[in-house]
Amino acid sequence: MNNAAIEVRPMTPRIGAEIFGVDLAKPLGNQQFQEIHDALMAHQVIFFRDQAMDLEQHKAFGRRFGELHIHPGSPGPEGHPEILIIHGDAKSKRVAGEVWHSDVSCDPEPPMASILHINTLPEVGGDTLFASMYAAYEALSEPMQQFVGGLTAIHSGEHVYRGRYKDRGVDDAAKVYPEAEHPVVRTHPVTRRKGLYVNFGFTTRIKQLKRPESDALLRFLCEHATKPEFHCRFRWRKNSVAFWDNRCVQHQAMWDYFPQTRSGFRVTIKGDKPF
Repeated sequence: MNNAAIEVRPMTPRIGAEIFGVDLAKPLGNQQFQEIHDALMAHQVIFFRDQAMDLEQHKAFGRRFGELHIHPGSPGPEGHPEILIIHGDAKSKRVAGEVWHSDVSCDPEPPMASILHINTLPEVGGDTLFASMYAAYEALSEPMQQFVGGLTAIHSGEHVYRGRYKDRGVDDAAKVYPEAEHPVVRTHPVTRRKGLYVNFGFTTRIKQLKRPESDALLRFLCEHATKPEFHCRFRWRKNSVAFWDNRCVQHQAMWDYFPQTRSGFRVTIKGDKPF
């Protein structure tokens, strides 16, 4: 059982921290669980190095934080429906996470957090960028904060997932992908901080506005949300882990390593309805 105190080293003033002194393959003691939880709440995305985990250990670590989410489109490895395969190689036409997004924000109750374990990497490249939606919201002027605070947006999985997993034998002709309406400004249920909750990947329109107004505001908010001053950038090594809070973070995976291979597994933790 892990019980020693962890070490938390912030990466930027706004987002991200590296965590040392824990083996995620072993069950967490209550103290370490609480320290990791608190670090995630404070830093929004946390990173671990040199973590050799099998799929069952990966799922067990995720379950300490909540029930695991099953992806609406992508099939998991045999016997592991809760595991999302993250893989890009010379045959890939696209890879997961190329566009800035919050994971599966099209769900009525989008995931709380995601935990990605990468085990195969190109020599260089394949970094992941993370952006703080608290910082993005707080950087808006007060009149803009008030305006967007009264709006909701439609998030759709249809254009993201339809036909995407054909190469893995998925026939989704009869499948209905999720669509949901969420507030443009979301209040985090634990920290009570406000953050932007629209993204390039899933958000299709702002409900209360006419289409040209919606398109213009959505473009502005999504571009604003991904400004470099709200970022941290993670350079992967073999057996690194990233654990991010989808309620206040967006991320983008850099596909700059084609035709090399980058591969790993993700577990995703169920969340609740945004408010």
